Amino acid sequence: MAKRDFLTLLDVSPEELKALTQRAAELKRAHLAGEDHRSLTGRTAALILQLSSTRTRVAFEAGMAQLGGQTIFLSPAATQLGRGEPIGDTARVLSQMVDVAMIRTLSHDDLEAFAAAADIPVINAMTARYHPCQLLADLQTFEELRGPIGGRRVAFIGDGYNMCNSYINAARQWGFELRLACPPGHQPDAAALAKGHARLSETPEEAVEGAHLVVTDVWSSIGHEEEQAQRRQTFAPYQVTETLLDRADDRTLFLHCLPAHRGEEVNATVLDDPRCGAWTAAGNRLHSQKALLEFLLLDP
Repeated sequence: MAKRDFLTLLDVSPEELKALTQRAAELKRAHLAGEDHRSLTGRTAALILQLSSTRTRVAFEAGMAQLGGQTIFLSPAATQLGRGEPIGDTARVLSQMVDVAMIRTLSHDDLEAFAAAADIPVINAMTARYHPCQLLADLQTFEELRGPIGGRRVAFIGDGYNMCNSYINAARQWGFELRLACPPGHQPDAAALAKGHARLSETPEEAVEGAHLVVTDVWSSIGHEEEQAQRRQTFAPYQVTETLLDRADDRTLFLHCLPAHRGEEVNATVLDDPRCGAWTAAGNRLHSQKALLEFLLLDP
């Protein structure tokens, strides 16, 4: 079969995305029932992380093992990438040795260059522009806890960065209404907004009004650590609290991709609120990424 990449949510159709979340739910049920499911026996994945990772790394490594395959972790410092080997050359070599590559790097252009040179499926494990694997888990979680998301209202509060961009793509693919509350100077690209699948709100309060799902992310994402002090001041009015969630729908769900900085983008207690599904979503990374690996590696 022709190789498929998963660099953004737009690389697969809405129907395929729905099938992915359904398959993730099936894999979760099987896992909780103690069933042994080894659909990827004999397959090997390369996990290239140029940035720190907890949930993504553990979910891919554990998921590949549960499916019967194995994962080789590659850090730039321990490979020729760290000594200047061109990305395309590394991609061509790995294509002859492994079956799939997952990459976390700041540069989305580098990810695209790797995928263009590779003969194996390439998965975006997060770049500065997009974080599609998190969206698979988020949407799986919402539908697990609240039902279909199509036609619902979603509010994203905070930095118009990779998570925000991925929610804009998700609104297009799943057909939900997306409202964004981002400080001036930290809004998503105008080109992304021009597609018409999201609209900016003046305040977080306006964005969350009646929302069925409320999402936030850290104020100083990877790559912006040096701006942390300035961002605390800029983003202070965008903190998610229980009072803010009270403006949303009565059955609203709150999600955060984690790790969270309590006292910054969230207050000290909102992650412990019954409306918070962030911990479920973190666990669902395991099953959504297993579903993605099957989708890319097995014949339809």
